[in-house]
Amino acid sequence: MKQRTLLREVSIKGKALHTGEDVNLTFKPAEVNHGVVFKRVDLYGKPEIKPEVDLVSEVVRSTTVSSGHVKVHTVEHVLSALSGMGIDNVLVEMDASEPPILDGSAKLYVNLLQQAECVEQDADRTYFELEKPISITEGNRSLIALPYDGLKITCTSADDRGIHTQHLSIDIDPETYIADVAPARTFTIYEDIEELIKLGKIRGGSLDSAVVIKGDKILSKEPLRFKDEFVRHKILDIIGDVFLLGMPIKAHIVAVRPGHALNAQLTRKLKEQRESLLEKKKKKSTKKKTGPAILSTEKSLDIQRILDTIPHRYPFVMIDRVVELMEGDELRAIKNVTMNEPFFQGHFPGKPVMPGVLQVEAMAQAAGLLLMRKTTTEGKVAYFMSCDKVKFRRVVEPGDQLEIHVKLTKSRGDKIGVAEGTCKVDGKIVSSAQLMFTIADDTQDA
Repeated sequence: MKQRTLLREVSIKGKALHTGEDVNLTFKPAEVNHGVVFKRVDLYGKPEIKPEVDLVSEVVRSTTVSSGHVKVHTVEHVLSALSGMGIDNVLVEMDASEPPILDGSAKLYVNLLQQAECVEQDADRTYFELEKPISITEGNRSLIALPYDGLKITCTSADDRGIHTQHLSIDIDPETYIADVAPARTFTIYEDIEELIKLGKIRGGSLDSAVVIKGDKILSKEPLRFKDEFVRHKILDIIGDVFLLGMPIKAHIVAVRPGHALNAQLTRKLKEQRESLLEKKKKKSTKKKTGPAILSTEKSLDIQRILDTIPHRYPFVMIDRVVELMEGDELRAIKNVTMNEPFFQGHFPGKPVMPGVLQVEAMAQAAGLLLMRKTTTEGKVAYFMSCDKVKFRRVVEPGDQLEIHVKLTKSRGDKIGVAEGTCKVDGKIVSSAQLMFTIADDTQDA
């Protein structure tokens, strides 16, 4: 799916819920990867602030983001409308610190965005997809996010007395958001109003912009838009608060009595998991090599380059130096055979002789290096599969220099190779073999 912005700018004005200020708000198109940005045109320098969970500074009955002296209150309804409509890039200009509350829902914002018309951009949308579940619990409140191919919210809303308990489970896409979530209005308990006023809240609140619950009665200027309007508004808030992650999410969120504080905690946990996954991908990508393990310009390899290319280590490295990398998939290498070789202790006491199987191993390691000219070594291991036409003609003793020559005769892509190899001492063949090997993923690196 492509990123989306607006075709044209659109504006709306109204009164802010908590500050009571009159405010003009304008949605403007923005370029690819711009994201959602608020711009305070009423402040000197017209500073901008990108609403992200790390900037959340207050969560009492709304979500406020702050950066330095710049604040934007009650961002959740605007963010919910943008997220629900699938809009990725937009500039939100305001001449006050809080968007207008309008009718207390996201419906009028959705209408405004529909007037602006959503348009696709020339870039793919990036989603955050959960790798494992996340849960937040505070007393009888909880939020759980589960891996899911899409966005689904299952929510239970209830007041302390349990009178207005409501439950809804819904898959969120632009169509369901517009019809089933956006029209749900904010609400409050009558007994909480006095305390909110003391806190300096709801200065612009009225029955035009909220539903009030008084006992078992509903105070509103119009009938409830849904019989379960309260839980739908809780879902609206969750969508807005989770959008503070900075990108759309694929998850099934299960909520029990959620609120802005709990929503912010969940979003922080989501961000932690996203950053952890990004770090893992970064480490994995930095390990990968895009080119061949052995460059075409290299004509020889010292021991350090050999150790960079093959996984073998002491006491099983059977090549000390590649003296020549030739055209046509051939190489010459050497192995200096000294009395310090550990295998001489038992092969044989009093008559040290290099085992023939280790001469074959030396040829196999050299053949593996040949195939590594075609591929990367990262996360790869050369496995010796079989040998044929093996001949041992002379003994190899301490002080000899084993001259190894291998030629790749067959290869199947960069996975399987067949090579002919010989080992010489003083120009005389001491052993020879036909070898088959494969380059496979190192399962220990997975």
